[in-house]
Amino acid sequence: MPQSSQQPCPDYDLIIVGASFAGLVAARTAAHRGLSVAVIDAKREPGARVRSTGILVKEAIGECDVPAALTRKIPGVRMYAPNGKHMDLTAPGYFFLATDTAGLMRWLAREAARAGAHLMFGARFTDATLLGDRVHLHGIDLSARYLLGADGARSKVAEIFGLGRNREFLIGMETEYEETPTVDPDFLHCFIDSKLAPGYLGWVVPGAGMTQVGLAVSDGPLGAVRKPDYQAFVKGINDRFAFWNCEVLRKRSGPIPCGGLVSPLSTHRVLLTGDAAGLVSPLTAGGIRLAFQYGRRAAAAISDYLQDGGPDPGIVMAKEYPTFVVKTWMRRLWSVAPPNALLNAALFTSPMRALAQRIYFERKGVKGADASSEQARAKIPSTAM
Repeated sequence: MPQSSQQPCPDYDLIIVGASFAGLVAARTAAHRGLSVAVIDAKREPGARVRSTGILVKEAIGECDVPAALTRKIPGVRMYAPNGKHMDLTAPGYFFLATDTAGLMRWLAREAARAGAHLMFGARFTDATLLGDRVHLHGIDLSARYLLGADGARSKVAEIFGLGRNREFLIGMETEYEETPTVDPDFLHCFIDSKLAPGYLGWVVPGAGMTQVGLAVSDGPLGAVRKPDYQAFVKGINDRFAFWNCEVLRKRSGPIPCGGLVSPLSTHRVLLTGDAAGLVSPLTAGGIRLAFQYGRRAAAAISDYLQDGGPDPGIVMAKEYPTFVVKTWMRRLWSVAPPNALLNAALFTSPMRALAQRIYFERKGVKGADASSEQARAKIPSTAM
């Protein structure tokens, strides 16, 4: 990076670019540990321009307790084949959480501010210069002893400092409808269809005060560009859910990194975390739990480094961040988009059922169970369509 003799002011211990899940959790942790922390974000307020579906796996609340009032428990997954048949999957004691995502972001921002972090919304990160042991941010005249990039899938921090950047993406689109009784609230409804959702899937989520309907696709083999045909997907499921009767509340779209961990993750006094680091499961596209877990760990490593002369945070987190090697290969295999006839024939076989069960529920020793064997206990209905 170019050097300059100008001394920036004011000065922080840590500046975090991006009021994301990872960025806000990191800000709270670092401020609690006594660092002076600033968070900058171009959005006008926390929760504006939300692009995430906001679905939490159960383990996420082990990393960051969130208010129950902002969530809705969903105990099962209903997977639909292209021909419309489905199977229901659950696991004893396991659940997912739909969230009021904008409300959750506002709560995380309040928690970070209460811990002592200075939140600066409407402040855009455009460029920075490394000045010895300080990073100076241009345009907003701030500097810090350390910079943490938590600024999303197309990280500007990564670009400016020559760090690894996400190269593989899912492209997703989602609409929030008013809450509708046609959607069984006990399931995440997942639609496997290589014509409408090649390389990923479509979904209907009984959300927290709304119903979420989305579709995402991956690029094809050899970089072939695909675009989600969202209207065709909604048209195909309208007979089942009658969304034509529902008021549209919000729409969103955006890229979801799915290529695994980027490299390099850090340079002197700069580190990436969250989506910027590629901390998103290439297979499921889930990243919020990882944002909670590693946003907190990155902040702890930076605190140890700045306060106590601990090891370089980039070296620490390179050892801790998951590499997703197996999941990346599984993602690339799924991106081939097997024909729907094969999916119709294979989805309900024992091996495929076991694989789906493992993907959704085999976490931290939780062993899955088919809904057929657990429904009497969980009181979850299963009606074939």
